[in-house]
Amino acid sequence: MRPVSVWQWSLWGLLLCLLCSSCLGSPSPSTAPEKRAGSQGLRFRLAGFPRKPFEGRVEIQRAGEWGTICDDDFTLQAAHVLCRELGFTEATGWTHSAKYGPGTGRIWLDNLSCSGTERSVTECASRGWGNSDCTHDEDAGVICKDERLPGFSDSNVIEVEHHLQVEEVRIRPAVGRGRRPLPVTEGLVEVRLPDGWSQVCDKGWSAHNSHVVCGMLGFPSEKRVNVAFYRKLRKRAAKASARRSKPLGRPIIKLKAKPKPRVGRGPIKRVLLLQKVPKDQPPSRLLAQRQQHSFGLHGVACVGTEAHLSLCSLEFYRANDTTRCPGGGPAVVSCVPSPLYAASSGQKKQQSKPQGEARVRLKGGAHPGEGRVEVLKAGTWGTVCDRKWDLQAASVVCRELGFGSAREALSGARMGQGMGAIHLSEVRCSGQEPSLWKCPHRNITAEDCSHSQDAGVRCNLPYTGVETKIRLSGGRSRHEGRVEVQTGGPGSLRWGLICGDDWGTLEAMVACRQLGLGYANHGLQETWYWDSGNITEVVMSGVHCTGTELSLDQCAHHGTHVACKRTGSHFTAGVICSETASDLLLHSALVQETAYIEDRPLHMLYCAAEENCLASSARSANWPYGHRRLLRFSSQIHNLGRADFRPKAGRHSWVWHECHGCLQEV
Repeated sequence: MRPVSVWQWSLWGLLLCLLCSSCLGSPSPSTAPEKRAGSQGLRFRLAGFPRKPFEGRVEIQRAGEWGTICDDDFTLQAAHVLCRELGFTEATGWTHSAKYGPGTGRIWLDNLSCSGTERSVTECASRGWGNSDCTHDEDAGVICKDERLPGFSDSNVIEVEHHLQVEEVRIRPAVGRGRRPLPVTEGLVEVRLPDGWSQVCDKGWSAHNSHVVCGMLGFPSEKRVNVAFYRKLRKRAAKASARRSKPLGRPIIKLKAKPKPRVGRGPIKRVLLLQKVPKDQPPSRLLAQRQQHSFGLHGVACVGTEAHLSLCSLEFYRANDTTRCPGGGPAVVSCVPSPLYAASSGQKKQQSKPQGEARVRLKGGAHPGEGRVEVLKAGTWGTVCDRKWDLQAASVVCRELGFGSAREALSGARMGQGMGAIHLSEVRCSGQEPSLWKCPHRNITAEDCSHSQDAGVRCNLPYTGVETKIRLSGGRSRHEGRVEVQTGGPGSLRWGLICGDDWGTLEAMVACRQLGLGYANHGLQETWYWDSGNITEVVMSGVHCTGTELSLDQCAHHGTHVACKRTGSHFTAGVICSETASDLLLHSALVQETAYIEDRPLHMLYCAAEENCLASSARSANWPYGHRRLLRFSSQIHNLGRADFRPKAGRHSWVWHECHGCLQEV
């Protein structure tokens, strides 16, 4: 082999460096997408409200003019490309129907189709720049992962002018100490601003404002607050604060006890040291005296149909405002929970008027308060077309079902495709209707819409804290394991196991729902291969659920008395949960339409006899002579879920069935 000199190697190395531009230190496109050939001349930004810094309506500046993107054919792959244009690593979701509010100006892109690997949105297919038949009610948005690309320079990303916005709302109890039953339904309204939690001035506060706040917190309605009671609390708290600001004078009072004669001993002098306490101090149970009011919001004026407080007219206090909410106090709301959540919080269940048959339901959702919207018409359940489906219509559905306002209005059969009729289309609600059927809508024909356009909702739910009282242990992932529950009262809380006797799918469904893990694939009565760690005590037995409960506490069980047929930590309950599941439904109408009676010779029924499809009297028949009278029909089974239906056993364990001439699962 001919030796190669070092000089020759250096020349080759220099040539390779020049070709690859690696020696010049130019940034890699994957780590520093500051300048992309396809993106030159375009600028991007996230806009709209309410939103967080990594989500919003996508706006593009082209030829000096800002515009939006239509949500037609928009997918997660397109969101990935746009999030990278904005400097984020990837997208976690996308929104439609102007969730962050309608934009203005041009609609630059329509029918955007990306594979997800493009370096620029200009490489994606579309109808062309500025060619669109959409309105700004169809503006698309993205939800990016809160992780920036390394070395990203935002020279092509313009952040909209920063405006204060309400990120979150909560209710803080004004009275009481210690653990309070959840959900909290009455208290001071507090909003989360960039600087922390602040209170809202109650000057001009209306029932419409309370309606919006309660809806955000998962409550369908509100009730009047005892304003006089809270005013009295404020006065007492203000008086106590003024008293504490004054000097107390002599802090210590010495009291000399009178001599008390005792047999055989002299008088004993006792000195008591008492601290002087103001007479007007309110009871220690009042939280108002322990926290100074911190107002950040005032002038709230809602119409009552808004799905979020940020959509209302409101004003923020400036940092240099020294006088805040003069003559007023913190806003207070009192929300009314639905019967299911009222029972979970220990409140008295109000006697409600008897209602007729429910005409709206949710199907296909993995969590409470979400699913495909189905309505009942002429005794038949059908779906709703997603045309013009928005937050107002979704909020009407959520409140009708006992939840709060809508968190998201879903389109494109995001909760699975239904079957049968599509009853409603182009539903236009104002947000004040008591039922979806009260909203203006258009009756649909067969060619107008398909089940790929079924509408769905995600509703706001009250915070009950039930997910903190259950956990899984020993599983290979967070979706499986031995079920552990927390029992006992304050000061005596402990974790324990559940007896596996009679534990089944219905109980596992409730456990997975309480854990927030969706559906139950399996409910196990024995958990030999899951290590329980140091938790070995069984604290619950006899659990029997209907499958609709929100937590295992709502299911029937033995209470504090634990009775388990098989002892040991291996005979305890376990679950395997899944975010998606199949949902099989028999097409009953087809069965009715195709059913008929047939007299069939016995020599043609060997397969039916082998699978026990004939009556027991067929065993004593004179085979192969004679005949049997059968009920024959066709059948179709639809999968309405969001997961494929798979058999329990793999194809390798299937056997050939001679009668049917096909492979069958054993």
